Amino acid sequence: MIEVVQGGGPLVLGLPHTGTYVPPEIGARMNETGRALADTDWHIERLYDGLIGDVTTVRTRAHRYVIDVNRAPGGESLYPGQNTTGLVPLTDFDGAPIWQEGEEPDAAEVEARRAAYHAPYHAALAAELERVRARHGFAILYDCHSIRSRIPYLFEGTLPDLNIGTNGGTTCAPGIAAAVEAVCRAADGYTTVTDGRFKGGWTTRHYGRPGEGLHAIQMELAQSAYLAAETPPWAYDARRAERLRATLRPIFDTLSDWRP
Repeated sequence: MIEVVQGGGPLVLGLPHTGTYVPPEIGARMNETGRALADTDWHIERLYDGLIGDVTTVRTRAHRYVIDVNRAPGGESLYPGQNTTGLVPLTDFDGAPIWQEGEEPDAAEVEARRAAYHAPYHAALAAELERVRARHGFAILYDCHSIRSRIPYLFEGTLPDLNIGTNGGTTCAPGIAAAVEAVCRAADGYTTVTDGRFKGGWTTRHYGRPGEGLHAIQMELAQSAYLAAETPPWAYDARRAERLRATLRPIFDTLSDWRP
């Protein structure tokens, strides 16, 4: 369920929301909305594939509706007072229920899923970050995400194309955030923001301890930048994607060359 590719460089890519696996016994309890898996980070693994060599990746195949590995294991909200989804979501990003009536997971089931899916992902991610830090003296976690550009339930208006999250500058060295932001702002035809609606999920906030040589940054991409449409079947648009990859590649080059 957890896929790890070990590289020798200082970068570790987290892929928490690209998986589409739902155990049959769980899928049978979802309604039609849930089974659509609309909130997947569609094709992110393809978009990032081959952008940089010798990189470590950690990915879960489990869908975020099974459990969201980018949420706090205790279930506390990352964005108090704002609409969001939880450790085991009850609704999709539009606020629509994803479970058949009476089939919502209870606390015991949430805990069982945490142990079965959430904990192994983070054990693998923590192990790789420590391995990379031991080799280089530091490690940079780049958490890969995407989302539809317009979701009124979660945010107003249209999301910028490139959304950098550092939890207010606390999860990485200032030079890392500045370098990524500089590349994004220089990219022709794309909009960008740092610590806007998305400031970094639990993964970024949990592992980002720059004083200990662990740096973390989240990139939330608007899916309109690389998909043919943000509706089923969420097809990959090779032309749009290649243009975006040309912007993402120098981000990785910059991060790979960064030194404390």
